[in-house]
Amino acid sequence: MVTRLYTHPIFLEHITPPGHPERPDRLRAIERALDDEAFAGLDRVKAPQGDEATILYAHPQEFVAHVRAAIPETGIVSIDADTSASPKSWQAALTAIGAANAAVDDVFDGRADNVFVAARPPGHHAEKTTAMGFCLFNTAAIAARYAQRKHQAERVAIVDWDVHHGNGTQDIFWEDPSVLYCSTHQMPLYPGTGAVGETGAGNIVNAPLAPQTGSKVFRDAFLSRVLPAIDNFVPDLIIISAGFDAHHRDPLAQINLTEDDFDWATGQLLQRAGRHSDNRVVSLLEGGYDLQGLAFSVAAHVGRLMKG
Repeated sequence: MVTRLYTHPIFLEHITPPGHPERPDRLRAIERALDDEAFAGLDRVKAPQGDEATILYAHPQEFVAHVRAAIPETGIVSIDADTSASPKSWQAALTAIGAANAAVDDVFDGRADNVFVAARPPGHHAEKTTAMGFCLFNTAAIAARYAQRKHQAERVAIVDWDVHHGNGTQDIFWEDPSVLYCSTHQMPLYPGTGAVGETGAGNIVNAPLAPQTGSKVFRDAFLSRVLPAIDNFVPDLIIISAGFDAHHRDPLAQINLTEDDFDWATGQLLQRAGRHSDNRVVSLLEGGYDLQGLAFSVAAHVGRLMKG
């Protein structure tokens, strides 16, 4: 089992305001965790810059131009109340997209069985025409479309276990039955979407979790809703929107998972990938804002990817 890691120093240069939870130290914490000798077998590759044209797979040209025009020459600007940009944010976002698309190439061309992309800014809140929730572009959605266009994947499943609902991914694929979107998330919580009744073209599977629930409720949701949906869908590729802010240490939510839960969920998705998609799994970092909880959770996740 070959697991590849993509990251790049440019991701540290996407600067957010002081005190902002989505900060460069998140990637530094991940880097320290993955420096452990347990990860000596990880295939580490510097993330390539993406092709700007692939952003159009999920977002219209006018929106892309709007985001680009908002990037400042100096300082930090606010895109919305939660989302900001600095001079290197465009390059960071484009490199995150490049890494995700390269990861898709890797699993289809046989260079890796699975890939983890440690990048920022995250992506799953970015809707077709709206940057929000710390996100400029929807990296997971672009990667799914890339897999369909470049590798003729007929069906792509995106599984999102970030504690916040991926409203952007749901918005982009709302009427597209070729992409399955499954989400576990706390509700009520930002951004307010993700009710069970939001089903799109029958391809949206939401499993909202009440605050102060934990491992059992999360795993039950996976077993009863997410995994059966994947089995029924039979994807050619599984993309994970891997947020780790459902960890009990995280300051932004109250689902109270442990790193063992992310290990378990990863294992469950690897089983489905082995059954349906020739082991192809691409995992993209989303949230996770307590540095220790994030580091422990990513270590558990990547360790399980490496074990297969």
